[in-house]
Amino acid sequence: MRSESDQTRGPLVDVIGAGFGRTGTRSLKAALELLGFGPCYHMATVIAEPRRVRQWLDVGEGRPADWDEIFAGHRSAVDFPAASYWRELAARYPAAKVILTVRDPGRWYDSARETIFRREIEAGVPKPWRQRLKTRLIAWRAPDFALFPRMSKATVSDRLFDGRVADRDHCLAVFRRHVEEVRATIPADRLLVFECREGWEPLCRFLGVPVPDVPFPQDNERAAFHAKKPGRALRLIVRGR
Repeated sequence: MRSESDQTRGPLVDVIGAGFGRTGTRSLKAALELLGFGPCYHMATVIAEPRRVRQWLDVGEGRPADWDEIFAGHRSAVDFPAASYWRELAARYPAAKVILTVRDPGRWYDSARETIFRREIEAGVPKPWRQRLKTRLIAWRAPDFALFPRMSKATVSDRLFDGRVADRDHCLAVFRRHVEEVRATIPADRLLVFECREGWEPLCRFLGVPVPDVPFPQDNERAAFHAKKPGRALRLIVRGR
């Protein structure tokens, strides 16, 4: 486990997640935080703090990235949008270890299509009036969060998938190529290729920490994604954030 003094240092990312969203990143986030490598930055962090959307929109649209500012207060980063910039982050934080979460590519795409890709895939489909009203209310009450689709498209869909998230074969090819590129780029002693079903042993051995006496976190990401959407929309409309 990390010491309290380690956790109060200035900006320094110790663990970089290079795995795409929907590869167990939410479980990995929980595991890293249990091991003392938290707080762990995740797309959930951006959603919970909409001011961060503009930071990533700037990055996605080619403006200079201040990585230390973006990740200030965090000891690790997994999931999109950080994973889209794994090369840049590995160079900025050369002492950080890199974890590439993987899963069966077909199952990954099925999960992504029903969650993080769904909004863009259905962008041209007419929406019920209640959904259109909700979108307008969010844009009024939470203008930063209203930029989320544009940010996600810039940092994930366009950057990684050429905007073709509805093309299954293309996305599967991108997924497989990404895994090979990370493997080929990051030295073996700095990289862990990891499936969350492997549990604590390989992760703790890689990070050099003891195995905790608790079960490895198993978060159903698809269920969690859909379960949180109604409450998230209501919070944004009522609180404006």
